[in-house]
Amino acid sequence: MTGQSRCDVAAVKAYLLDLQDRICAALEAEDGSACFAEDSWEREQPEGPLGLMGGGRTRVIASGAVIEKGGVNFSHVKGDALPASATASRPELAGRSFQAMGVSLVIHPHNPYVPTSHANVRLFVAEKEGEEPVWWFGGGFDLTPFYPFEEDVVHWHQTAKDLCEPFGAETFPRYKKWCDEYFFLKHRGESRGVGGLFFDDLNRWPDAPDVGADFDRSFAFMQAVGNGYIDAYVPIVAARKAHEYGERERKFQCYRRGRYVEFNLVFDRGTIFGLQTGGRTESILMSLPPVVHWDYDWQPEAGSPEERLYKDFLPHREWV
Repeated sequence: MTGQSRCDVAAVKAYLLDLQDRICAALEAEDGSACFAEDSWEREQPEGPLGLMGGGRTRVIASGAVIEKGGVNFSHVKGDALPASATASRPELAGRSFQAMGVSLVIHPHNPYVPTSHANVRLFVAEKEGEEPVWWFGGGFDLTPFYPFEEDVVHWHQTAKDLCEPFGAETFPRYKKWCDEYFFLKHRGESRGVGGLFFDDLNRWPDAPDVGADFDRSFAFMQAVGNGYIDAYVPIVAARKAHEYGERERKFQCYRRGRYVEFNLVFDRGTIFGLQTGGRTESILMSLPPVVHWDYDWQPEAGSPEERLYKDFLPHREWV
């Protein structure tokens, strides 16, 4: 069986749509007040510099009891060609049409003791008549706390490690390290948060007997990551959503949200790819927080809870 026949785009799309439904339901239940509003969109005519077509379901929640702003988006876009920046680093993609689909989410809670979270799982396929498709999976999830609890961070990483176990002992250390390195603000010299998992270009497994098995195993891993997000995040929200906070904590939360904005606009692959290819701007920039500010040369006080974030949590650590 060829790799093309085993690149089951329909199965991946069905999984992603179901994942979006399940994550939204879990977050609505934990919020207990607000619900996601859906904005379904469809491009029936080519748009943007690459003539993108396709559609998606943008779901946004705002002003809830727990969630200040959040989005859980599904998109499936197609184009006749990739931007030059993509083919320069991946010459095998030149002359190929492509499609990309995925679920991407960001949750910004009100309470500074509840971390911001991000997750994404996706499939990319590039095709050319008479040739096998080029495909890969990517994704992961990461946590951005403001006033962290060590047990929460341990739980987050333990959940990530557990879901990786069936895929080999080297899987968790590899993708944990990649996450640490990816979500790093080079111009600040600091991590965005406490990490989690990050993987990309996943289409091969050393023990797979053929390319069909590579696809099945890669798809299975993507599903494990997508399913694991709920198990990793919801218990943390439940434990911290009623924690008391005041103006000081809120101000620090808004300041640290600035790091989130800086990373997404400067480094994030998904944001850059979406904007370069003429993607739907409202959906792409949904990830930005609703309230954020920058303070010139701000430094945390010695011995403060804010300094503890910088000293004890943002440096890369082996949590489990």
